[in-house]
Amino acid sequence: MTQEGYDKLVAQLKHMEEIESPAASAAIAEARDKGDLSENAEYDAAKEAQGHLMTKIAELKAVIMDAKIIDKSKINTEIVQILSTVEMKNVKMGMKMKYTIVSESEADLRAGKIASGTPIAQALLGHKVGDIVDAQTPRGVIQLEILNITVE
Repeated sequence: MTQEGYDKLVAQLKHMEEIESPAASAAIAEARDKGDLSENAEYDAAKEAQGHLMTKIAELKAVIMDAKIIDKSKINTEIVQILSTVEMKNVKMGMKMKYTIVSESEADLRAGKIASGTPIAQALLGHKVGDIVDAQTPRGVIQLEILNITVE
C-alpha cells in the first residue's frame, strides 16, 4: 500500500479508539443508568454498537499490522504491478480508460483506483505495453490493450 493509504488507516484507527470508543462506552453507561437492563432496548443497542466498533478496530489493526508500504520510486514501469497507473483501451468499443492498481483498502473507483483483486487488475498484472489481455467481468469477457504504464 502507499504511505498515504497507510497514514489514512492509522488516522482512522486513532479516531475510532480515541473518539468513537469512549462515546460508545458513554452510551452504554447512560443506558445502564435508566434502570432494568433485562428490558432496556437502548442498553442492548449500545452494547451491540460497541461490539461492532470493537470488531472494526480489530480488523483495522490487523490490516495495519500486515501492511507493506511500497516505495513508488522503485516501481518498474515495464510491467503492470501494484501501484502502476495503466492506460488501456477496450479493443471492441475503442474506449480508453486509466486506472491505478492499489491495495483493497485504498480502492476508490471514483478516483480511478481499483483493487488489485478485481478482475480487470488481475488481468493486467504482469503484462506489458502493447499486450492485449482478457478480463472476465460481470458483463462478460472484455479485451483490453495496454497503452501506457506509469507511476503517479
